Amino acid sequence: MQDIDLIFSIAVLIMSVVVHEVSHGFVANMLGDPTARILGRLTLNPIKHLDPVGSFFVPVLLALANAPVFGWAKPVPYNPYNLKGKFGDAKVAAAGPLSNLLLAVVFGLVLRYAVSFGISPDAPAMRILDVIVVINILLAVFNLIPIPPLDGSKVLFSFLPYQLRGLQEFLERYWLIFIAFILFFLWNILAPVVALLYHLIVGVGVQV
Repeated sequence: MQDIDLIFSIAVLIMSVVVHEVSHGFVANMLGDPTARILGRLTLNPIKHLDPVGSFFVPVLLALANAPVFGWAKPVPYNPYNLKGKFGDAKVAAAGPLSNLLLAVVFGLVLRYAVSFGISPDAPAMRILDVIVVINILLAVFNLIPIPPLDGSKVLFSFLPYQLRGLQEFLERYWLIFIAFILFFLWNILAPVVALLYHLIVGVGVQV
């Protein structure tokens, strides 16, 4: 059963990160940059997006360590100079986490009201919905952290005053240190945020 849970969690993660990346490309295309579309990346076919390390190796290691399953896909490329309108970078960057949050809300509301339609809380479908909600909340929260190369950094840099451009250079230079610090030491800060969002969407608590 544990092997089945692991396989299913990784499958949910893969599809969630694929939706995340396609959303970046879709918004970029809407704003005038066809790069992702030309390269065939505006597709939900996971083969076009899988990253061997982020889509398989890291999630398996985390699952075996009883940690939350997490990972990433190959970034969808776009040319920021083709984007029309103001704050194009921020819109493209925000599209990924917002797509995961939308998935979490949709499946979370189904989970929240499934019992009202006679579905047992112990039904396998409930476990499936639970995994989808947790993974997508985790992806949204983590990617909104304003540290390169995460999406939150592009949103931050789009609104950063010129006088604070030194902060951007500092974060871009030492991003690996900050990411490692977050992964190893700040999960206790991220976990309550994930749990709070889960509670707001589903109406009950979750162990993260």
